[in-house]
Amino acid sequence: MVKIGVVGGGSWGTTIANHMALKGINVDLWVREEDVYAQIKEKRINETFLPEIRLSTAIRPVQSFKEISRGKDFLCIVVPSHFFRTILTELSPFFSSSTPLIVGTKGIENETLMTMSQVIASVLPGDRGDTFACLSGPSFAREVCHKHPTAVTLASRNKELATYLQELFSTDYFRVYTTQDVIGVELGGALKNVIAIAAGISDGLGFGFNARAALITRGLAEITRLGVSMGAKPLTFAGLAGIGDLILTCTGDLSRNRMVGLKIAEGMSTKEIVSGMKMVAEGIKTSLSAYNLAKKMGIEMPIITEVYNVIYRGKEPRKAVKDLMTRELKVELSL
Repeated sequence: MVKIGVVGGGSWGTTIANHMALKGINVDLWVREEDVYAQIKEKRINETFLPEIRLSTAIRPVQSFKEISRGKDFLCIVVPSHFFRTILTELSPFFSSSTPLIVGTKGIENETLMTMSQVIASVLPGDRGDTFACLSGPSFAREVCHKHPTAVTLASRNKELATYLQELFSTDYFRVYTTQDVIGVELGGALKNVIAIAAGISDGLGFGFNARAALITRGLAEITRLGVSMGAKPLTFAGLAGIGDLILTCTGDLSRNRMVGLKIAEGMSTKEIVSGMKMVAEGIKTSLSAYNLAKKMGIEMPIITEVYNVIYRGKEPRKAVKDLMTRELKVELSL
């Protein structure tokens, strides 16, 4: 009997735990918040992050890193990117170097500009590449809970591990595709959140479908340019982890990052938006990382630059749009 520990009681972590429990797998779910722990334990509902979804009785909520790690065949880490390093460091004494890590976190560290696989390499001893997998979209947690047809991407350098996890996670409504392009999947999952904020701003300003289509396609071009410069495969961004996740996050009403853009267009400050949200919109912090990473790599990313300017420099959204549309014209023969 496979035993899995899921670290992170947000909407996606809870959904993964529930998904696996419904397959008859023993699942422990580490939850940081006392109230969320009590909700799941007593009511079988995560009212804070996943309201109205009845959870499997096979999920055991825990609050100890020792408990979540002990005797597990796999650990799945699904926490906000700005907590990832701290939690991994505190968790690391309790699991074996051979325990595979499945990461559902999407983001880039602000301070180091590292993806989550790079954070793991910097925190844990030895080469963890063969025991690491990245689970990415396109997927909204609530739709997975309702068993709506969903296709996702799982990236791992280890083909055998990827194939095993593909079978482990797949159901008749949840289809898993695999790739070895870890950095491409990580960048696609992180950067699409920034483009989604731009799409939300555009929609909130009433600019229509032409503008949204332009943002999605040119946003994909920016993500691909940066990804390829960092060793990713261009075709990764033409698949589920690239354009698929980008379309979902830029257009879906369940997208937290698109919602942030809509509220920015209404005139709300980032501080006001964040204070009113229970869940994390990764694109806010990732816009800072992406802006600095683009500068470091010498890659032109005008949409991401303007989102950064709006969020971190207080630029007026309409001025940001005008500057995007009137910057120097170039003949572009490729992405």
